[in-house]
Amino acid sequence: MKKFKPKILIAEDNYNFGSILKDYLETHHFNVVLAKDGNQALTHYSSEKFDLCVLDIMMPNMDGFTLAEKIRIIDDSVPIFFLTAKNLKTDMLKGYKVGGDDYLTKPFDTEVLLAKIKRTLKSKSISESKNKEKSPEVYKLGNYLYNSRSRILEYIDGEKNELSPKENDLLRLFAIYQNDLLPRDMALNTVWKINNDFTSRSMDVYIVRLRRLFSRDKSVQIKNIHGVGFQLVTNQ
Repeated sequence: MKKFKPKILIAEDNYNFGSILKDYLETHHFNVVLAKDGNQALTHYSSEKFDLCVLDIMMPNMDGFTLAEKIRIIDDSVPIFFLTAKNLKTDMLKGYKVGGDDYLTKPFDTEVLLAKIKRTLKSKSISESKNKEKSPEVYKLGNYLYNSRSRILEYIDGEKNELSPKENDLLRLFAIYQNDLLPRDMALNTVWKINNDFTSRSMDVYIVRLRRLFSRDKSVQIKNIHGVGFQLVTNQ
């Protein structure tokens, strides 16, 4: 029986570096596609299914951030790692905002990258398996009905918003803990499986998105509990 090989997209304009990275990952049983720039990578992603993306930030034709934004339109849940030769705070913050899952500064240890990839794919697989086993759950949150199985947040007048997978995972946790404290560390470990500065900033971006979705009902609020976590306050 043929063993399943996770498929990874690498977007890297330095051919020598990209080829070495591709060969290294292939020796560890990954199926790897190497693209020379952002445009070529997007063409691959539009026609093929990938389990994880490794994107260089500085590339001709389309930079890694723009590429990540376009990939997120196609698939909001695929893990994205950014590679950069610069250790700039602005680059890291922008990476969080476009939905990156991790960030590595060149030169980096390929064994560290391999460990991160394996851990991320394992966490994603476990999360997807658990989601499939769960039965439908519907929550009333103020004037909203939230169906965590269909990922739909519906207002009382029938207006519906479809949530991304990450938004859905985070809102499900808030719904379970509504009107109670949701510790920040618990949210990070449950939804992102990793607790570091990168994922913490990423979560803050998603919380801002959720607040916007609840903007029609002022009685529903996601409050910051300083230094501890969050609280989804509803009129339930």
